[in-house]
Amino acid sequence: MKRYFIICLVLFFALNVFAQRPINKLVVRADSAEQKISKFIYGHFAEHLGRCIYGGIWVGRNSKIPNIRGYRKDVLTALKAIHVPVIRWPGGCFADTYHWKEGIGPYSKRPRIVNTTWGGVVEDNSFGTHEFLEFCELLGAEPYISVNVGSGTVREASEWVEYVNSTYDIPMVKLRHKNGRLKPWNVKFWGIGNETWGCGGIMSADYYANVLSRYSFFMKNYGETKLYKIASSGLPEDFNWTEIIMKKWKNTDTWLQDYMSGYSLHYYTVIDWNKKGSAINFTEKEWFIILQKALYLDELIKKHSEIMDRYDPEKRIGLVVDEWGTWYDVEPGVNPAFLYQQNSLRDAIVAAISLNIFNNHCDRVKMANLAQLVNVLQSVIITKDEQIVLTPTYYVFKMFSVHQDATLLPTKLECEEYSYGEEKIKSLNVSASRDKDGKIHISIVNLDPNNVKELECKILGSNVEKGSAEIITAERMNAFNDFGKTEEVNIKPFEKFKLEDDRLIVSLPPKSIVMFELE
Repeated sequence: MKRYFIICLVLFFALNVFAQRPINKLVVRADSAEQKISKFIYGHFAEHLGRCIYGGIWVGRNSKIPNIRGYRKDVLTALKAIHVPVIRWPGGCFADTYHWKEGIGPYSKRPRIVNTTWGGVVEDNSFGTHEFLEFCELLGAEPYISVNVGSGTVREASEWVEYVNSTYDIPMVKLRHKNGRLKPWNVKFWGIGNETWGCGGIMSADYYANVLSRYSFFMKNYGETKLYKIASSGLPEDFNWTEIIMKKWKNTDTWLQDYMSGYSLHYYTVIDWNKKGSAINFTEKEWFIILQKALYLDELIKKHSEIMDRYDPEKRIGLVVDEWGTWYDVEPGVNPAFLYQQNSLRDAIVAAISLNIFNNHCDRVKMANLAQLVNVLQSVIITKDEQIVLTPTYYVFKMFSVHQDATLLPTKLECEEYSYGEEKIKSLNVSASRDKDGKIHISIVNLDPNNVKELECKILGSNVEKGSAEIITAERMNAFNDFGKTEEVNIKPFEKFKLEDDRLIVSLPPKSIVMFELE
């Protein structure tokens, strides 16, 4: 009898502990798909900064580095593989010192300029409007041009649109023909200033609201190309700036409201602006803080969207997160103004979290542009002379490209928390979509660097018969890819899952990103 009592007592405690154990559950609503995930959410940003343009994208036609009409062949090949949909150029802060007419025509006649924004280096102006737009054509990407409202003029902005889009018999079109381009490029996306609260002119929101409408009004549509004009926002938490810009737009006569199509938001994932820390030498505490900061982007988007919804319930104005990514101290021995940093598994996790957030807010978020494309901040590519490295972030963009122009599937996630000290965040992060062929893709991130997460995923409204998966992870949380070494972080097949009726049962490794494809 005593032995029987002891066995029952052990079973009771065992069952009680099991019942209290947190269970990770995900529901994917394949029966409630409505919103489209714009492919432009997977956009990029290329500024005249450090080695992004010169040496990263452009080496010139006479370079010993293999190139196609001056563009690095290896970079073009790599970018085509991730289906880059849009690229923002020429800045950034550089945009408000850039005068586009100095960057067209024969190279020998283009004036050399000093990049006063980023390091005071001298540029030969060999990469200008024609070069940028041809680069986009080679990639099949849409160009996004930021005009100079800081030191430029309304006429300068207006004539830039004429030069690239018009077919009329007017001076700007004749100049384009003279410079070797007969057909217009039909550029749709235009930014009206950049960070006008700071490097774009130290403006107030009220002052900028008038600058925005004035510049935008005189930038005209030509042919069938209707311009998508993107307003500059304030600092990430300047909700009053958003209120002022949206209120002015709402109070403008309806027939004039097309002076604004999108509203910019910039957000960098930074531990501390005064002490950013190393990109590759960091502790778990710094891992946790960076991921915590990355998740804050979701709250920012919600708060700005709430303001926009009050003035624009039809969601005519898109939220454009045209600068985002991690920011650390530059690598040792590098010009501090070049913002060159390495890229680790931690950055891949941040990229996956951010893209999931954008996907889940695709009703309002219509574009996002990672900062930056090559050799600067959270780049997808790093180059050195003739060598090239594909970063962990690159592989996230390659993996997540299946979400481009797919239909968002609503999700409900219940999961354990990942804690460090007294702080806690959700250990899992997710988004899901269905592509034009009916395939379901679920991207899941395990933020916990130490523990496997057992997850049960239920698919509603779809009979799933087969599935496959890929994973991005590494042994070390600070693993990175470097020149002359075997890649530590890339995409590999993943098989630790099974399908049971309408359920997906999966064991998610620590510090991992997994993409499921279900049919």
